[in-house]
Amino acid sequence: MLLFIWFFWRVLSRNKSIPCPSWLYWAVELENPLARGSQSKSIISGLNAEEGMTILDIGCGPGRVSIPLAKIVGELGTIIAVDIQQEMLDIVKRKAAKENIQNITVVNVPMGAGKLIGFQADRAVLAAVLGEIPNRTIALREIYDSLKPGGILAISETMFDPHYQSKQTILELVKSMGFTQVGFIGNKLAYTIYLKKDN
Repeated sequence: MLLFIWFFWRVLSRNKSIPCPSWLYWAVELENPLARGSQSKSIISGLNAEEGMTILDIGCGPGRVSIPLAKIVGELGTIIAVDIQQEMLDIVKRKAAKENIQNITVVNVPMGAGKLIGFQADRAVLAAVLGEIPNRTIALREIYDSLKPGGILAISETMFDPHYQSKQTILELVKSMGFTQVGFIGNKLAYTIYLKKDN
């Protein structure tokens, strides 16, 4: 069944960007043992997140990365969970309430529309979502502008995602923006690349 959904989704996504449906949130939360480079603990390990930080989780889905990051940054920190689907943000809010987590702010906006103006984050995460964004260059520029100098963006991808983006594609997209690669975890099957805002 999952293979059929993946194949159908990939075919549909060739001509139109289609985000993961909210009813499939449980599949997003699965930590595929074959995709260690894109598991939440792998993504978080290279972020060097600390208590008190502000972190953008863009295309947060059901909070696979938002929830554990919220525990790391603590009460003095903030997780800004951004998603185009209000249903996904509602799941994040329910999960946060269940664990008595109060430092997550949910934001229902599309990426690349200039809606992140005013946010200044220490870190940002794009986990298996870059390929779903219609204008990736504008969205990445928007993220760059939302990061503090020295801030780090983690972009995570897996071939199990119909919208998979290669490392080379990502480096081409960011080469003129002022990002420098400062880390990499994984392989072609699943990886996370870490990019630092130079100034």
